[in-house]
Amino acid sequence: MARTDKSLARAEKTLPNFYRDSVALMQLSSRIEGFPGITRATAVMATQANIDLLKEAGFTASDLSPRPNDLLIVIEGHDDAAVADALSQTEAALQAAAAPAAGTAAGPAAIPAASLAMALEDKPAANFALISTPGEYAAAEAEKALRLGLNVMVFSANVAPGDEIALKRMARERQLLMMGPDCGTAIVNGVPLGFANALQRGPVGLVGSAGTGLQEVTSLLDRAGIGVSQVLGCGARDLSDDVQGLSMRQGLAALAGDDPTRVIVLVAKHPSIAVARRIGREAAQLGKPVVLAFLGLDLAGIAGGNIFVAGTLDDAARTAAALALGKTPPTPAGRDPALAALARENAGRLSERQAYIRALYSGGTFCYEAQTLLAQEVAPIWSNTPIAAASTLPDVWTSREHTLIDLGDEFFTRGRPHPMIDLRLRLERLRQEFADPQTAVILLDVVLGYGAHADPATEIASTIADARAARQPTDHDVIVVASVCGTQADPQGLSRQEEALRQAGVLLAPSNAAAARLAARIIHAHSNRAGHT
Repeated sequence: MARTDKSLARAEKTLPNFYRDSVALMQLSSRIEGFPGITRATAVMATQANIDLLKEAGFTASDLSPRPNDLLIVIEGHDDAAVADALSQTEAALQAAAAPAAGTAAGPAAIPAASLAMALEDKPAANFALISTPGEYAAAEAEKALRLGLNVMVFSANVAPGDEIALKRMARERQLLMMGPDCGTAIVNGVPLGFANALQRGPVGLVGSAGTGLQEVTSLLDRAGIGVSQVLGCGARDLSDDVQGLSMRQGLAALAGDDPTRVIVLVAKHPSIAVARRIGREAAQLGKPVVLAFLGLDLAGIAGGNIFVAGTLDDAARTAAALALGKTPPTPAGRDPALAALARENAGRLSERQAYIRALYSGGTFCYEAQTLLAQEVAPIWSNTPIAAASTLPDVWTSREHTLIDLGDEFFTRGRPHPMIDLRLRLERLRQEFADPQTAVILLDVVLGYGAHADPATEIASTIADARAARQPTDHDVIVVASVCGTQADPQGLSRQEEALRQAGVLLAPSNAAAARLAARIIHAHSNRAGHT
């Protein structure tokens, strides 16, 4: 990121030999950034990659040497006192997390395991390892885990493609699961891992290379009263021509042999067409119904028998729910009359100048799915993560025409926590889009679940209220459309989040696909009302 004010106070500190996983550090960084007088805060492992990212973001001036086992804290604020206080509280929080619980035994029994082998000695019945180390070290740790007979989930990104392929082949040879690298979501035997939602157990098993895609399908299934057996992530690159879907194919075979799993759903964004077809052929040999939700691909030609093709994530959930209940799958959702009516009711709020959709996504899969849908409805489309139907946004800080932004992209997370944890950058952009006289619709996703922000809807609603209060009586209005991905059992509470958004005047859609379609319907209704061509 840019725009660092050189007059701001900044403090840096390194804690030697002090490891913490990336999700915990993102959550801590988000909390510290909320302190009075603090503009930016980050706590990361001092790897070369992280140091380079911070320098590129203008967030560290020191010539630091990489020490991957050290934890680096960088805090920026309006004055020295605020920064010093924030640094002190950050250290205290980290040290408190490292201290043994009260009443635990002292001596060797209280010393945490320093390796996977030591941990396995302490818990010999364990059969699963979650790897969340700096990417350049994750492959070595994953290999150790596989050699110890453990199934593996690698949350870490930045693992070399060759290492990923080697690890997945090793796992297949040893009949072990290898999820990842860059696997952000999984639920294994009812235990949520990474970013996941609180779900009931049931008959649908899923494998996916898209984390928020898995969250969307499973949350929609939960709302339909259908639980899940297993949710297996396979990493963003798994369905590439290089990796050949090694993890998805292995997960598919595992679910085929899992008695509680009666229906299988496969989720991916921008997979290789050759790999997608290969997986479809393998799925056709199974005795269970398989739903393919491969966003952006036309796979209608391979549907039939036990294979069902879904063009959107909500179609995948509806199809899987029907199959789990022994019913005929419904036709794909399309032009919903209710959405059209809602669009007509609200289009009158717009002025003639307002013509464009501005989408601010925290989930990359949601941004991708929205592009595939909006490309059929409006044009041109710009994005920082464009698909074939969109163009690359020249300046990611400034929208033009219809713009869809993935705020979880690496560019925006340099020196900042992920937007599912920290909303500050998205709220800033929300205010910016609200003030643009050409903005007609702001399109949002709100993602709940473990690891996500504790109350995202309240912060979004407050920002919308402030933006509307700042308008002059003659100023334009802006329509905000959103969908919430989550369940009632999530820590944030689905109904509480939706109600907070409704109270702020947000138009809620039942899914990301429905929200994108509603945004397009509003643009069309406004254009027709104004007599635009």
